[in-house]
Amino acid sequence: MSNILVTRSSMPSFEEYCDEIKDIWDSHWLTNMGSKHKELQKELAEYLGISHVALYTNGHLALENAIAALNLPKGGEVITTPFTFASTTHAIVRNGLVPVFCDIKEDDYTIDTQKLEKLITDNTVAIVPVHVYGNMCDVEEIDRIAKKYGLRVIYDAAHAFAVKYKEVSSACFGDASMFSFHATKVFNTIEGGCVCFKNDAWVQLLDDMKNFGIRGPESVDFVGGNAKMNEFQAAMGICNLKHLSTEIEKRKKVVEHYRSRLEGVEGIKLSAIQKNVESNYAYFPVVFDGYKYTRNEVFGKLAEVGIGARKYFYPLTNSFGCYRNYPTAGTEKTPVAQHMALRVLTLPLYADLALEDVDRICDVILG
Repeated sequence: MSNILVTRSSMPSFEEYCDEIKDIWDSHWLTNMGSKHKELQKELAEYLGISHVALYTNGHLALENAIAALNLPKGGEVITTPFTFASTTHAIVRNGLVPVFCDIKEDDYTIDTQKLEKLITDNTVAIVPVHVYGNMCDVEEIDRIAKKYGLRVIYDAAHAFAVKYKEVSSACFGDASMFSFHATKVFNTIEGGCVCFKNDAWVQLLDDMKNFGIRGPESVDFVGGNAKMNEFQAAMGICNLKHLSTEIEKRKKVVEHYRSRLEGVEGIKLSAIQKNVESNYAYFPVVFDGYKYTRNEVFGKLAEVGIGARKYFYPLTNSFGCYRNYPTAGTEKTPVAQHMALRVLTLPLYADLALEDVDRICDVILG
């Protein structure tokens, strides 16, 4: 019996991708915002219903640049969540800012807005909330709080591509939203990411940041870096975007089958289905809390039969060794997040996962 990976990248057919990249051999234009880059940028703006999209070689640099574009005072505090991938916190700190960790909600694992406002001080300059597993943050309450205190908001929307709240794309909230197009995501460009925003002034600014500040053959007017998406990445995105709705529908069937097997089992907690949210079915997290097996035991049982699962997110970013000396770190300040991190397991989920394999996974868990 074959192994089951925790995820598997969605890809077009070999022939479709080869057809898409064929003209690159004619132009020899491999990077530096070529025709593929421009085409994907245009298609994503239309798909996401946002005025501007800046493409990046990866999601982390997209987030780092988006935060930098706010030009926040060094040493300022940014409220975020520790229940996320390392990139979120690193992007804040690498901008010379101090992360302040807010706890999460028990039902959907997003930042707890009831606790967020209490963390605001005179040093708070921004909020970086994280949409988790395809679940969206309380964007309305975050907007209210941000306006009340004059704070900027950048969403880490790495998990939320194609997700909508009240029929509005997740790309359209806050000052900007960052999406990751890593190979493991619902939509991928092999590796990649983007920043979605409405501020016209950011078009030139983000281009400067990701292309050395070069504005012409003899003009360099900004101290920028290098974070451009190449043509092969963009070509993969062009292909994958055509099949995205079908891929999401396949993922939905997998999730529904998981729920039919695991919902209502004592000691097993599934993520809440959010009201007014159109999901992308990015991940299937399961919390083992009072179940006959611990999370680690389930992880081990699955591994023994060649089934991959992921302790995602564990450990919390506020427990990382690199943040040990930060006064705002410490998992004791985020007890709900710590509780979930010790008990959560994301099960295999991808468009081509057979329902028979879902049964195989659930049989191991329930056995």
